[in-house]
Amino acid sequence: MDLPLYQVDAFTNEVFKGNPAAVCPLEYWPSDTLLQNIAAENNLAETAFFVEENGSYTLRWFTPTVEVALCGHATLATAHVLFEHLNYQEKIIHFSTRESGSLIVTRSNNLIHMDFPIDNITPVKVPEGLQEALATNIEICCKGKTDYLVELSDQEKLDNLNPDFRKLMEIDARGIIITSPGNHYDFVSRFFAPAVGVDEDPVTGSAHTTLVPYWVEKLNKNKLIAQQRSKRSGEVLCELKDERVTLSGNARTYLVGRITIE
Repeated sequence: MDLPLYQVDAFTNEVFKGNPAAVCPLEYWPSDTLLQNIAAENNLAETAFFVEENGSYTLRWFTPTVEVALCGHATLATAHVLFEHLNYQEKIIHFSTRESGSLIVTRSNNLIHMDFPIDNITPVKVPEGLQEALATNIEICCKGKTDYLVELSDQEKLDNLNPDFRKLMEIDARGIIITSPGNHYDFVSRFFAPAVGVDEDPVTGSAHTTLVPYWVEKLNKNKLIAQQRSKRSGEVLCELKDERVTLSGNARTYLVGRITIE
């Protein structure tokens, strides 16, 4: 088997920043075991696989250990590959997914715009072990569909977090979103997901489906500029529209190659 492979840095204007994703265009779906093995071999936060079917693209995402229901940066990377490398000529890309429904991606003004469903969050008690795992006092904690969201009072506390990832793995959630007001952005965040094989994700599009409605309500405006403050860092332009959120960003190709499996 011989497959094309692209590695793309998403939510950034330059390589070596943002969140790297692998993208593998397919002509048909092989076994899930093979898809998972490829993602594990790539050893990136996500590998996206897609197949063209009836004028749209069926899209799936895998971390090194599991398939996930939604991945923003790998969706952006996939759209970048279609626009920049596969001669996709239309203005709109329709992606169909297993658990997140139909996703619409467009490109304008040198940005790729992704239309995602928002996450519904509710305030909750701090789960047992989370405060110890983060080694910080938690005053505000919410729960979305798959992740906990913790708000800290300022960016300095967020930047200085040094979690115990083994303890975080014991929390019953896909991941933990940490957020605070930003010094130069509307809000900033970090995202920890050791339970699905990613200790700290550099820039997490799906986490912003939780973050955006949360900060729109707090700041009382529906257009926001966010930064995820990992070591690589990345910028996400956000807009809330009813029950949908538009996440916009840039991407840059790092690698073009092929996977050969005997």
